[in-house]
Amino acid sequence: MNKFFLFDKSKWNQILCALTICLPVFNYGNTLGWMSPMSLLLQSNHAPSEKPLTDVEISWLAAISYLAGIPFYFLLAYISDRYGRKNTLLLSTALGSTIWILKLFPQFWTLFVSRCMVGILMSCSFVTCPVFIKEISENSIRGRLGCWTSVFYTSGCFFTYVIGDMLGYRTIIFICLSVPIISFLLFLAMPESPSYLVQIGKIEEAEKVLLWLRRKTEIDCEISQEIETIKAEQKNDEVNDSSIIKAIFADKILFKAFQIALMAAFARELCGAIPVGNFAGDIFLRASDGTRVVLNPNQQAMVMGAVQTAATIVASNIPLLFITCLISGISMCSLATWFLFKDYGFNPPAWIPVFTLCICIFCDSAGLLPVGTVLIGEIFSFKYRATVLGTSMAIASFLDFLQVLFFKMVSAAIGVHVAFYTFAAMCLLMALYIYAKVPETRTRPLEEIYDDLRTNKKKKDLQKSDVITRF
Repeated sequence: MNKFFLFDKSKWNQILCALTICLPVFNYGNTLGWMSPMSLLLQSNHAPSEKPLTDVEISWLAAISYLAGIPFYFLLAYISDRYGRKNTLLLSTALGSTIWILKLFPQFWTLFVSRCMVGILMSCSFVTCPVFIKEISENSIRGRLGCWTSVFYTSGCFFTYVIGDMLGYRTIIFICLSVPIISFLLFLAMPESPSYLVQIGKIEEAEKVLLWLRRKTEIDCEISQEIETIKAEQKNDEVNDSSIIKAIFADKILFKAFQIALMAAFARELCGAIPVGNFAGDIFLRASDGTRVVLNPNQQAMVMGAVQTAATIVASNIPLLFITCLISGISMCSLATWFLFKDYGFNPPAWIPVFTLCICIFCDSAGLLPVGTVLIGEIFSFKYRATVLGTSMAIASFLDFLQVLFFKMVSAAIGVHVAFYTFAAMCLLMALYIYAKVPETRTRPLEEIYDDLRTNKKKKDLQKSDVITRF
């Protein structure tokens, strides 16, 4: 594309739909960002609950959403395929609004239930929303719009970090509650996914949706070709309709794609981003020794939120998966070495952990965070997208749950530097895997991507600059 796609009028309806689809993701970011400032308030003498919460209660409130989200990944994947992407978003948004309503009554059990329900928004954000965006987007902007889920997620966190430091408990809840209400009303006017309409036999309606999305008045060869491509993908899926997982393991190409999807999930969750987020307070506290800069916990969260948001905006324009994995691995090595030197009595520069922390967060948000959802949307057809995305994200949520609950305990037993060296190794191994196994997917149809997986060859004309921006 020669011009910036936001100024291309033929893309405006797709952009409008993508923005609307991402609103639940923004709300999910609000729910996660809420924990950082509110955990301090809920444990203080000014807690809105009857008594301050304990460390154990706060740990469970932070971790339970990841565990509770696991069944919702599979449930929403099934509902999405059976009843449509739009109806799934309507249901998730309506249920998600109860998260904030429950928080108006801040007792531990109501907060615990609300945090469990965050699993609904989590599943919607990383299963239904990315698939929906992929299916309404044309090839030329598919990858960029797919990265918007990460932008809205991190900006949602950042927004709650900021208002959490400025406003009162109930005011924050009412502001965040307005997001799912507005989302629900906008979704009522949204069209359904063309892929789902073709799947249930509503071809004419699918053509009308594509005409509106592409801002055209008559069905031309491009619209007809899109419909035929969708039909061909779904006809190919009908070859084995008994079990999706069984079909994936029986087909060599699908199994290769499934391996790539799982590796992307493992890389994201084992790169250290989750424990870095939870360990940020200690890192900033250590880094403040010998300097005049002292940030309170909420301000630390704002710094990370700003870095995350900036990184995902970069990712929406230039997805740098290979480079971000490599740099993140190097930064994790530096962070681990800093802790090692500190444990042995040396005094390394205090700015190193702050710098490496920001680099790691930036790399995670610019490459590792968006890759899982975008990549799976690119390398699987309609039949498999939601199920594979649900499976990979369920595994990711379980890993998150374990890390949030046990990271500090394990680090105290074996040393935090060992943990960070492990995360560094994961990042560097993932970088090698991307270079060797992951094909280029940008703007390419599914069959071309599968051709690369079949032959396991690299394009002769692929430049190194293309390799480092591959998904």
